[in-house]
Formats: sequence, C-alpha cells, structure tokens
Amino acid sequence: MVVDDAVVVRGLIVRWVESEPGLEVVAALRSGREAIAQMGQADPDVVILDVDMPDMDGITALPRLLAAKPELVVIMASTLTRRNAEISLRALALGAADYIPKPETTREVTTSETFRRELVEKIRALGLRRKAVPAQMLEAAPAGSPAVMRPMVVPADEPVPAVSLEHAPDEEDVFRLRPFPAIPPRILLIGASTGGPQALNAVVSKLNRVIDDAPVLIVQHMPPTFTTIFAEHLSRASGRVAHEGVDGEPVRAGQVYIAPGGKHMRVDRRGGEATIGIFDGPMVNFCKPSVDPLFSSAAEVWGAKCLALVLTGMGCDGTNGAAELVAAGGAVIAQDEATSVVWGMPGSVTHAGLCSSVLPLDRIAPAVIRLFSGSRL
Repeated sequence: MVVDDAVVVRGLIVRWVESEPGLEVVAALRSGREAIAQMGQADPDVVILDVDMPDMDGITALPRLLAAKPELVVIMASTLTRRNAEISLRALALGAADYIPKPETTREVTTSETFRRELVEKIRALGLRRKAVPAQMLEAAPAGSPAVMRPMVVPADEPVPAVSLEHAPDEEDVFRLRPFPAIPPRILLIGASTGGPQALNAVVSKLNRVIDDAPVLIVQHMPPTFTTIFAEHLSRASGRVAHEGVDGEPVRAGQVYIAPGGKHMRVDRRGGEATIGIFDGPMVNFCKPSVDPLFSSAAEVWGAKCLALVLTGMGCDGTNGAAELVAAGGAVIAQDEATSVVWGMPGSVTHAGLCSSVLPLDRIAPAVIRLFSGSRL
C-alpha cells in the first residue's frame, strides 16, 4: 500500500513496485485516513507511509494502522528536515519498521536511482522478514536440528577466512565462532542499519560503565539531519555525551561518536593520538556512512583492543572491516537472527566466520560489560 498525497510521487512509486517481480501494489492512497479505511479490503503486507499529508498525517495514522494489523510493516517516507527526522525516529518507537529519506522535490524523486533502489530493497527485506517463520534462538534450538545454524569454535590463531559477500547460506550451514582474545577490549565499535536505532538505544543505554572507561564509535546508516537528531536521542537514553564525530577531534573515553549522515567516519593517528576523521568519499557497500571504513581504520590504530558489534541491518556492510579487525586481534559480536529486524549485516559477518559470539539483543550489553571488565564469555 502506497500512501502519499503527492500524485506524481504516488504514481511513480506504484510503477516502481509493480515493475518488480513478486511485488504488487494493492492500494495507492492520498491520506492516512484513506489508508485506515482501506486496510481490511486491501490487506497489505507493507505500507509506504508519507509523514506529511493533509486530512491525517503519517504519525497519526501509524498506530491505527498497526492496531488494525499488528504484523504490518510500515516504512515511513519523509524529506530531510529536522521536524521530519524527529517524527521518523518517533515513528520507530511507535512500531514503524523503518524509514526512507525522500528527495526534496518531485523532480528529484523521479531521477533518484538511490531512492528507488533503497525503497525496493526495504520493501523486499522487511516484507519477507515479517512473513517468514520466526527464527529460533540458538540456545533454544533442539540439538542436531538441521534447520538451525550451529556454532563451531575454531582456534584463535587460525587464519581469518576469506570473505565472500556472494555466499547465500542455506539452513544447514554451520557457522564458526572464534575464541575471544585473551586481553580485554578498550574500544567499542558498533555498526547498524535497518532496525538499528531501536537496537542501539537498547544496547547503549545499558553501557554506562563501559562508556565511562572507553570511547564508543558508531556507524548507523542514516542521512544527514537524522544522525544529528539520533545523537540527541542516544544522549538522553544513555545519560552520556553522544554527538556526531567532528574531523580532527581526539577520541576520548566517556564519549559516544556517531558518524554524520552523508559522510564516512574513520580513525586516524595524528601526533601519537587517535582522532576522528570525517571524509566525503564514494559510497561503500551502497552506504555513506559505511561501517567498513570505521572498522578497518580502527584495526590499524587499535588492533586487538577493539570489540566490534554488528547489529541488525540489510546488506553486508561491516564484513570486510570486521575481517581486518579480527586479523588484527580484535573481536566481533553479532546480533542473532531472531532479534534482528533484518539479519543481513550480522548474518554476513557470522557466515564469514568472523564472530566470537552471536547473541540476542538483550544479551549483548551484559556480554560487553563482562568483556570490558576482563571476564570471558
């Protein structure tokens, strides 16, 4: 279901979706009120919901749509204003599955291949995830069940496996877990995408003791303005200073650095001190910011002192950087499939054999605290 008051945008999205095999538009409507009225008849799996509409806007319609169909996937669409960023992040807290930044003008919408690609990818990934049979958590799986990917611990000194981003594992794949390094970590790195804002709030809000003693560097796939607002939200949730990274600023314990939307963030060594590097290079893995530049540069600067978390998200961003971290002696924890909105990024590092643990979301923060305190999992 496409809900947007702009007739040109609405028609364009309909054509895009209808041209994709396996996707069908069941309704194209101009307001949230019309969407609510059509829910029973149209029965959509996914709703693209504009934020700004007459009669009833997206944030007002959202809870009513979810009340009509709790398993509904709602993707909020909004232009890159501070107000719309606030509304989109609020929508995630109210049950929206994700958001997509919409170009400012109708002309930009019609010519933006990035917008089209992201829209179709989100519809497919989130729609399929919601329709799939819920994955069982690893710990609860029957021993030997062929439908469960089983962990296998490998020696810490075994060469890091070559990363294949083309591999599509089947249900009988075995994934390998690497032992944690003997030394406790001193730097926390986090990468996330779809579903990441909720996951990051859940994890970072419980890491006060770790943040006090270690810097935390985060790449969340977000556009400009959204990362500014998200940093403010994360500050409130954690009770610690969270802000967009500034080029050249020193990396200090007690700080949470977030990659600014539309730019990459890395770590540099300047005058013997670790500093934030912000640069406007090409997209990496179709993303900017991308997780790979942060992980790769951190491996060069800090090596075995790094612990990286790969949380929910589409695609494979972070896998190449995680391979460099592991080769440098660091460790990686991935969010498990059952608690991920989309198990793309964490699934990729898991199947590449780069993880030392794969955990449900609610167990990640306790694990990080134990590792930073010197305990072993």
